[in-house]
Amino acid sequence: MDDSMKQIWDGLHEECGVFGAYNVNGEDIASLVYYGLFALQHRGQESCGIAVSENRDIRYYKDMGLVNEVFTPKNLDRVHGDIAIGHVRYSTAGSSVRSNAQPLVTKYVKGQLAIAHNGNLVNAVDLREELEKNGAIFQTTIDSEVIAYLVARERVGCGSVEEAVRRAMPFIAGAYSLLVMSPRKIIAARDPHGFKPLCIGQAGDTWIVASETCALDAVGARWIRDIEPGEIVVINEEGIRTYHKSGAPKAARCVFEYIYFARPDSVIDGVSVFNSRIMAGRILAQSHPVEADMVVGVPESGNDAAMGYALESGIPLGRAFVKNNYVGRTFIKPGQSAREKSVKIKLNVLKDAVKGKRIIMIDDSIVRGTTSANIVQMLKNAGATEVHVRISSPPFKFPCYFGTDIPTGDQLIANQYTIEAIGRMLGADSLGYLDVDRLNEMVDNLSYCDACFTGRYPVDPPTRDIRGDMEA
Repeated sequence: MDDSMKQIWDGLHEECGVFGAYNVNGEDIASLVYYGLFALQHRGQESCGIAVSENRDIRYYKDMGLVNEVFTPKNLDRVHGDIAIGHVRYSTAGSSVRSNAQPLVTKYVKGQLAIAHNGNLVNAVDLREELEKNGAIFQTTIDSEVIAYLVARERVGCGSVEEAVRRAMPFIAGAYSLLVMSPRKIIAARDPHGFKPLCIGQAGDTWIVASETCALDAVGARWIRDIEPGEIVVINEEGIRTYHKSGAPKAARCVFEYIYFARPDSVIDGVSVFNSRIMAGRILAQSHPVEADMVVGVPESGNDAAMGYALESGIPLGRAFVKNNYVGRTFIKPGQSAREKSVKIKLNVLKDAVKGKRIIMIDDSIVRGTTSANIVQMLKNAGATEVHVRISSPPFKFPCYFGTDIPTGDQLIANQYTIEAIGRMLGADSLGYLDVDRLNEMVDNLSYCDACFTGRYPVDPPTRDIRGDMEA
C-alpha cells in the first residue's frame, strides 16, 4: 500500500505476518505455506514471499502485491522444498519497495540463511550505523536486515544457528517474532516481552510456526502451543524442542492484537480474539450507555464489539454499512482533498436501515479523526436522527514503536483535543471510549502493552522516530 492509499483509509495497520513449515519426510510444502500466508493476508498487503530449502539449497520468490497476485501457479512452481518460511508485509519502518519484501535471504561464510520478521526494533538505526562503520553493507532499508546481519555474524563464532540467534538477541531491543531458516532447520524466536504473537502447530508429519492460529486452521493443523516470550524453538529432523528461554520480568503483548489486528477466529496466548472484542463491546455498554434504536459496527473491525454492546444493552444489533471488498491497491488514488469521496467508495450506508433511527456506531479506534467524521456524516445524510460513537479502545495519545503504524503525537487527534471536542469535530451526538483501566478485562488479565494509550513503554522508546528513518 503506497502513501496515497494510506491517506485514503485513515486506519491502523499491522506490519507483518510469518508462517513456517518443516516436513520430516522430505515432502514438498510450498503450497501449504501459500495457504498459510493467505490466511495471514490481513497482517500485510504490500508484499509477500516464500523461501524454501530443497536439497540443502535455499531458494526464494517474493514481490509486491497480495499473496494470490504474487504466487501465480507459475511463480509458486519456483519454490519447492520440505522446509519453508513465508512472510506478508505492511511497512512501518522501511519503504514499500520490492527490495524490502521478505523473507530476506543471505549468503555468508557459513552458507545461507533466510529470515522473516514481524515487529519493529527500537534500536535498529543505531545498530545499523554501528555495523556500517565496521564495514557492513546493507541492501534494504528494513530493520529485519539488521537482525540477519547480527545472526550471520554470531554464527561465524559458534556451532549452530540457534546459538547464533541466542547470542544476537541481547543486541536487539523491541518487538520481534522471528523465523530463521537454514538449509537444515527452522529457528523461531519471540522477543522477551512477547509483543507479537507466535504459535506452533502440527499437520501430520509437518511442524508449523505461524503468527496466528487462524493460519493453522487454514492448513488443517492442530494448535500445539504458543511460543513464550523470550523463547527460542528449534525444528529439525529430530522434531521440535526449546533451545533457550529468557522472558522479561513482565510480558507486554500488544493489546491491539485483540482490539483490531488479529483475525477474530484466532486465539493468542490462550485468549480468544473474538471473545475479547465481545467483551470490549459489553464494557462500552456498561460505561457509556445511551438510548438508541440500533447498534451498528463499522466493518469489519467494529462488528464484534457492536455485537457485545447489543448483547449487554439489549438494543438491537443492525447493519448500516455495505463494504466494497474489492477496493485494493490498484484503484484510482485521489489526493488528500478527495478523502471523503474515497471513504464512500469503500463504504456505503444502507439508507433504509438507518433512516429515522438513533444509531450507536461502534469502531475500533480513532486516529486522525477524518474517516470517523466522514462516516458519521454519511449516517446523518442517510437520515439517522442521532449518531452516538463508541470506540472499543482507549484514546490514542502516543506513537507506537513496536510494529504498528500509529503516527507521531501531533497527528493523533486524542493527543490534541479533549474527548468532548473530538465528539464535536466528528459531528457525533456523543462519544465514548473504552476505559484504559478496563483493558485487562478484555484479555483475561494477561500482561500487555498499552503504551499507545498511556505512554508507559515497556522498552525505552528511541530518542528519534525510527519509522522510516533508514531512508533518510
